[in-house]
Amino acid sequence: MTLAPYGGPAVFGFETDMPLRRVAQISVHTSPLATLGGKDAGGMNVYIRELACNLAELGLPVDVFTRRESPDTPEVQSPCEGVNVISITAGPPEPISKNGLFQYLPEFAAQMALYSLREGVRYDVVHAHYWLSGWAAHLVKRYWGTPFVQMFHTTAHMKNAVAGVQDKETEERARIEKQLLTLADSIIAANPDERADLVWRMGTPNEKVCTIPPGVDLDVFAPRDRVACRAMLGLRDDEPTVLFCGRVDPIKGIETLLGATAILQDRMAAHPPTVLFIGGNIDDRGIPVGPLANVEQQTIELGIRDRFRFLGPQPQNELAAFYSAADVVAVPSRYESFGLVAVEAMASGAPVVASRVGGLKFTVDEGVSGLLVPWGDPGALAGALGDILTDPSYRADLAASARPSVERFSWQSVATSVMRVYARLAAGQRGNLCSETGIFREGA
Repeated sequence: MTLAPYGGPAVFGFETDMPLRRVAQISVHTSPLATLGGKDAGGMNVYIRELACNLAELGLPVDVFTRRESPDTPEVQSPCEGVNVISITAGPPEPISKNGLFQYLPEFAAQMALYSLREGVRYDVVHAHYWLSGWAAHLVKRYWGTPFVQMFHTTAHMKNAVAGVQDKETEERARIEKQLLTLADSIIAANPDERADLVWRMGTPNEKVCTIPPGVDLDVFAPRDRVACRAMLGLRDDEPTVLFCGRVDPIKGIETLLGATAILQDRMAAHPPTVLFIGGNIDDRGIPVGPLANVEQQTIELGIRDRFRFLGPQPQNELAAFYSAADVVAVPSRYESFGLVAVEAMASGAPVVASRVGGLKFTVDEGVSGLLVPWGDPGALAGALGDILTDPSYRADLAASARPSVERFSWQSVATSVMRVYARLAAGQRGNLCSETGIFREGA
């Protein structure tokens, strides 16, 4: 097994004039190497992996710590040069619900510290993803004394505002997130709405919160030949096609998509749309299993089963072909801190219809690269999808503007902005952390 090399003088007690030599990222509950589209594996996994690899390209080595979910997982894996993904044993090496992981965080932090001692490495900054990782970063600070950056990706408050009763986040999560606002040395918000919520509602000092969105790989996600992509998927050239890509999770608004599809089936009776559904799990026969089976059952009850093709999870580097094949991509989420699927789709030249929530309000240029609708409104979603599906000229105009609208979200720009925050923290700054880091305008 080849390990990503430890670059530069990263040995305890060896000091140089360079404030940034190596950083650690923490993702306790999900690995950046996990298969996308499954449980707890989505945009955040992509963010962690891509940020780490792009920081490494800028000359900053990164170690990503995650919890071991299988005894067969290697301790160290390298997704790209300069990046190590390190599996830490904390609790039984098996999948555990997110809500059952908090008890293992002291062990996780202690094992991180032991790993760094054993390997003789030190970290100048720790970047924690999600609230569980933030608490682990707080605990490991007693060993390392290292400043840490917190990124929530979603907060309990923002998620509970749109969640059903059975899907509410725990009081423990809300309590820990509030503590982390004080404990973290800096906080990265994915969009201006999240920043405003952290500052104005939760009382976080203004200078502590930097607005830096996730990014998109503009080389992987680029327009492809539509005819060839549709032929690959067995789609007729004149077959109206909607694409959905995401986890099977209530926050993704799948029930709104189902309702909209039923409306479109009646409204476009002569040529009803086909919905390509990427996410969830299918068995070897292509039959939906687990939570996706429940979605399939709902399509049967609504009389729209024939409209859906359940494709299961797909490799991220192949998604551009699906985006390019679709006439429009639906992102009906109740909340998105960024909306990675929407940005990937637009980078691939596909127009988007998305909920007017969270980061989607800032990534989708309404009327230019796509349309925004109220969340949870099947009629509004059906109307916007229908407008694009039935008007080829309108669809072509949106598609032509989609790619240019998201070029500002290149990973190089995002990684450079994050690296500026790291450098200031490593140099001892605790104020003025966010200047020259915004891809979104600060204070927006």
